Amino acid sequence: MRIDKILNNNVIIALTEKKEEMVVMGRGIAFQRKVGEEIEIEKVEKTFVPEGQESLETLAALFKEINPEIIEIATDIIKYAQSTLNTKLSNNIYLTLTDHLNYAINRTQEGIEIKNPLTWEIKKFYKAEYEIGLKALERIKTKLGVSMNEDEAASIALHIVNARQDGQEIGITVKMTEIVQDILTIVRLQFGIVFDEDSFNYTRFVTHLQYFARRMLEHATHPSGDDFLFDQVKIKYPEAFECTNRINEYLINKHGTTLTKDEQVYLTIHIQRVTSERTIK
Repeated sequence: MRIDKILNNNVIIALTEKKEEMVVMGRGIAFQRKVGEEIEIEKVEKTFVPEGQESLETLAALFKEINPEIIEIATDIIKYAQSTLNTKLSNNIYLTLTDHLNYAINRTQEGIEIKNPLTWEIKKFYKAEYEIGLKALERIKTKLGVSMNEDEAASIALHIVNARQDGQEIGITVKMTEIVQDILTIVRLQFGIVFDEDSFNYTRFVTHLQYFARRMLEHATHPSGDDFLFDQVKIKYPEAFECTNRINEYLINKHGTTLTKDEQVYLTIHIQRVTSERTIK
């Protein structure tokens, strides 16, 4: 590969032997280099082509305008996230997260703070990603001397969550989070309790709700199963089953969908478990 355009010391557009353009990132990869020279392969940390509607021109314009230190911070955060989560993130996060950080850092330096309405939910439902967001804030403070509030950690976490879901629109993640939060609120108010958020049953319940919400939004529901088990659960756990009925009413009224018998069974069992360790308000 040869250097086609130099965006800054750490980002270039390269031309392959097949005359294909791609973005290449690496610390100091373009330092004291010239267009047309071969790339030092050992300095390459990431190569990618834009996904979706983004063009190389868009990336070039973005990376050329942004402080190279912010690009470096974004790249470090992404590498740390992939290592911590042991997963590969969508390439587009290099664009979306870098752009977000640039805007958020500049806004903070101007004394403008924006609240993230999903901060509480993100902290509870996406703990690993939120911790990465906090690490990112530490990195920003150390590198740039800019202190940012926890709402920014939540916003960073949401970018990571979205990138873990194979490039799905961030709106899907927001809808999932809202559905889970609504169901938890129904259970909490029905039983008049405060959840033990550190308990295994609570964690398992939230995980079940997340997968259920995703299946619902993707219209991937399971067929109904054993009527006998449904009847047994209904009789054995009447309070939890009544709560499941209220959740079903909420789903019908707000989302135009309904629980299958299997889903009612599993949800009732989870509600019974999580409320059996309840603390009354």
